[in-house]
Amino acid sequence: MTATTRRVYKRRETITALPLYYSGQLLKKYTGEKEFKNFYAELRGSTLFLYTDEMHDTYSEKLDLQMWKSMSMDSPYQNNRSTIYTLTLTNEEVQLKVDNPNTGEEWRGFIMTVATKEIPSKLQLLPGQMLRLEEVLSEEKKRQAPRPPLPYTTYHIHPSSDDTYDDALSGTPLCFFPVSRQKAEKMLKENTEYGSIILRPSTDNTNYAITLRQDYSSGPVMKNYKVLSIDTGFVIELDAPVNVPSLGAVLDHFLKATEFRLHPYLVPQTYDTCIDLPLALPCFPPKTVPRARVAPMIPKGSTPPSFPKLPIKDTDTDTGKEYQDADEVLNPGVWVTINFSASVCLQ
Repeated sequence: MTATTRRVYKRRETITALPLYYSGQLLKKYTGEKEFKNFYAELRGSTLFLYTDEMHDTYSEKLDLQMWKSMSMDSPYQNNRSTIYTLTLTNEEVQLKVDNPNTGEEWRGFIMTVATKEIPSKLQLLPGQMLRLEEVLSEEKKRQAPRPPLPYTTYHIHPSSDDTYDDALSGTPLCFFPVSRQKAEKMLKENTEYGSIILRPSTDNTNYAITLRQDYSSGPVMKNYKVLSIDTGFVIELDAPVNVPSLGAVLDHFLKATEFRLHPYLVPQTYDTCIDLPLALPCFPPKTVPRARVAPMIPKGSTPPSFPKLPIKDTDTDTGKEYQDADEVLNPGVWVTINFSASVCLQ
């Protein structure tokens, strides 16, 4: 492989953002056409990309094998005879022709393995070729394994200097809705005043898609575009694929490409404009619970606790004492209240 060819292959890998499973010369025509057209074909992921020749880095046509319905051979496999296959997709039917029958059998094996997620029976291939089919099948199943559903997020409008219409927290455009293609088209049809572009999960729920409504003199037209998620960002699958770093950039590309005649689909939110003060609840004073006056219980035979003696004013001036002990004034067995929280009995 020359340096130029390597650069072309690298460019194709960047544009398609899909793994390369098989490649080679392939002739194609639509059912009803007379002549086959020669292409250089690459089977990347579940898509068959057709290039004008081996040195073009941008494909001219592509076939989505996820739309696969059937693939039949027009004539039995024979050596030294071109092989023609009829590939039926849900949206079109094409015929593929390979001059070398052995190469044609390889093409059939790879196409059907990727399209049906299983290796066809009765393939006339060598053990090494069958091993390669097993590797491709494993890689494709892993690539298309269901991912967790895209979360529904409450989006908050915020000003943005670059008009990317991104959510401030998640970076997801405000016009993202977790709906199907049919639901998105219905939303755009029934609520034209809300906008004309919706970002949604793709049909396979592993990537994203853009659904938009364009108004023509003949009436509104709905269109859907696929957006692939890759390690470095996203790829908008157009005739000339566009690589962008974020979902906001995906939306920006469509707005700029349509000269800003389209607008993101934004559901208006209602807001209150008056702050009310609720009526104050009735307030009742707390209830006061009276404290019980209870004398402490002193077991029989135990020594009564000693308490500080109360100073009492002495009115007898003959003794020369200003105060005298409480034991000399109070009689035994009389209940008194002292500076504690309970009444005591002095014996």
